[in-house]
Order: sequence, then structure tokens, then C-alpha cells
Amino acid sequence: MEHTYLGIDIGSISTKGVIINEKNEILAKEYILTEGDPIGATKKLVALLENQFDKNRYKIVATGTTGSARRLVGSVVGATIVKNEITAHAVGTTTFHPDVRTILEIGGQDSKIIFVENGIAVDYAMNTLCAAGTGAFLSSQARRLGVEVEDMGKIAVSSENPTQIAARCTVFAESDLVHKIQMGHSKEDIIAGLCHAVVSNYLNNVGKGKKIEAPVVFQGGVSKNIGVVAAFEKELGCKVNVDENGHLMGAIG
Repeated sequence: MEHTYLGIDIGSISTKGVIINEKNEILAKEYILTEGDPIGATKKLVALLENQFDKNRYKIVATGTTGSARRLVGSVVGATIVKNEITAHAVGTTTFHPDVRTILEIGGQDSKIIFVENGIAVDYAMNTLCAAGTGAFLSSQARRLGVEVEDMGKIAVSSENPTQIAARCTVFAESDLVHKIQMGHSKEDIIAGLCHAVVSNYLNNVGKGKKIEAPVVFQGGVSKNIGVVAAFEKELGCKVNVDENGHLMGAIG
């Protein structure tokens, strides 16, 4: 039987899991909402992963947990290893992008930046205080504008002239957004402006005073938004790489 490894990343919004083999190939992967119940979400996640997985051929020999509920879930699943998010994201990302220097990560409730030298995380910063640079902020604004959050990216990149939106804080951004709608700014310009607002908030909070060096990898749920990716590339003046499994990097790590 081939040995495999289970990784679980349990956050406040979403729970991610992967099963990988010794060559770091992904055999099963799943992404579900935590819904305020990390233990229930973990049980559901493991059941979903096992459905994708050939138990006759592979055997899970070790389990690792990371994320905000890593200790709780680690004790429930009998984890072999429990790691903080910074270490897990750095290890996961450098496995697939060995030359990465900067990891940008924006999730539903928080954001972080990790600096890597020679494959090792040497510095990081986190922002859990301000929602204006997160996925939750984009979701609430999408509802206000009557668009699906998944469609925001492609709407944003069609804008020729992004609206300037005050990005210091969610409350200011929301009142500015209402003001710009009343002034008659187009929906695509406003959405592009929101994507730029997320980026400038992130760089002013998490990235403040830090030197961002390429190669850059962007992950977390917001990395799926091509409007935010384009805004990062414009601000940083370099290519921003998005891995198709970027939202699973904590679990992979």
C-alpha cells in the first residue's frame, strides 16, 4: 500500500483539506465552509476526501492541521503534527514555487504577507483587525451592487477608468461607494475601484514598510478574483502568480 498524508487547514470562514502522496501529488482535495462549527466541518471534510480516495491502494500514515482551530481539530483527528498558518503556507508554497520571495494571502476574514529567503520564511505580518482588505469586504460590497462575488473580477478588468474609493476602512469605503453610485459612476468602474481599494488597504496595513520582491505568489480565496490580481500587478509593477491550488496551500503545507 502506498503511504499518503492528510492536511487540514481550518479557518473561521472555510475549511480546506488535501491528501497527498510522497511525490506531493494531490490525490484528493476539498474546500467547504466552516459555518462556525470547526469539528462538524472537519468531519464533513474528511468524509468528502475519503469519497475521492482509493482506500485499497493508499493508506493515510500521518495527519497535519493548521489554521485558527488547528489545536482543537488536531486533537479530534489525532494529528501527527500541528503547525501555525505562516509555517504551513510557506512550506506549501515553496514546495510548488521554490523560488518564491513574497507570498501574499487574502482570506475571508484576515490577510497576511510572508517573506521567503532560500525557501525559508524569514518575516511575516498579519492583519486580523481591519476588514477592508479581505474577502468578506468584497462579498458585502458585491451584495450591495447586486453582483455575484465570483463575477467581480471579470467585471473589474473591463473597466477603463477605475473609481477612486477611500480604502482606509470598511465604513469609509462603504459610504464612499454609495456616494460614487449616486454620482453616476458605472458598475464596472466602481468594482475595479473596490479591487484597487483592497490592494491599497492590504499594502498599507500588512505590507507597510516592507520590501516586496518578485517572484510573488498570491493565494487565499481573494486570489481567485482577477480584478484584485490585476490591481496587485499594477501596484507592484511585477507579475503576480496565482496557483490553481492557492486556496489549499495551508493544507498542503
